[in-house]
Amino acid sequence: MKNYLIDELSVFFPCYNEENNIQVTVDKAVRVLKQTAKKWEIIIVDDGSKDKTGQVALKIQKKYPNIKIVTHNPNRGYGAAFKSGLYSSKYKWIAFTDSDGQFDFSEIKNFIETQKKTKSDLVIGYYLDRKVSKAVIISSKIWELIVFILFGLKVKDIDCGFKFINKKVVDTIPKLEAERGAFISSEFLIKAKKAGFKIVEIGVHHYPRTEGQATGRQFKVIVKSFSDLFKLWYKINFTRA
Repeated sequence: MKNYLIDELSVFFPCYNEENNIQVTVDKAVRVLKQTAKKWEIIIVDDGSKDKTGQVALKIQKKYPNIKIVTHNPNRGYGAAFKSGLYSSKYKWIAFTDSDGQFDFSEIKNFIETQKKTKSDLVIGYYLDRKVSKAVIISSKIWELIVFILFGLKVKDIDCGFKFINKKVVDTIPKLEAERGAFISSEFLIKAKKAGFKIVEIGVHHYPRTEGQATGRQFKVIVKSFSDLFKLWYKINFTRA
């Protein structure tokens, strides 16, 4: 009888215009999941893509029986895609990565083993060598400093798109509100910390994007994220919500 690392695992991939990446991303994940989890599912969240991401997702669904597709029409933003994947996941453990092929999903095994050793509720990745511009790295560090000052949350990388989560965290914390931008990951971790859940970090490798274009660093998205951050700070400190 095969020994699996984990009994059950939901995996979701938020997508926006990833027609050239999602097939490869899912194929790799399926190979890993067949060796790692006794029961598993993959959720593809198509956030109103304007290319053929939706068509590719349907082909993938025909290929594998454990695939679900969630479609937004129109595009609502990364936060909305994150929430749809998170709240559509049915198994005890949930993992996600970005769908752009910049992570090696086989590293999920390290997340699972780290969780078992630490008995943590969340294992979150931090980039060992992030393949982005220095401007993006600097803006991320400024964001993390502000989050630490406002909420006392200190992690090496809030926005790293590779996380492993116990579903009880999702079921316990207040519903997530962010729709766009970097704020969704911060909101999630802030609420998890406030609820007393144990967060552990693990280094992950990051690879250059070969297809498509990132959308999360648009100026209007950044401004909205800062606005949402200060609204959450006010809500936590000055209201009963």
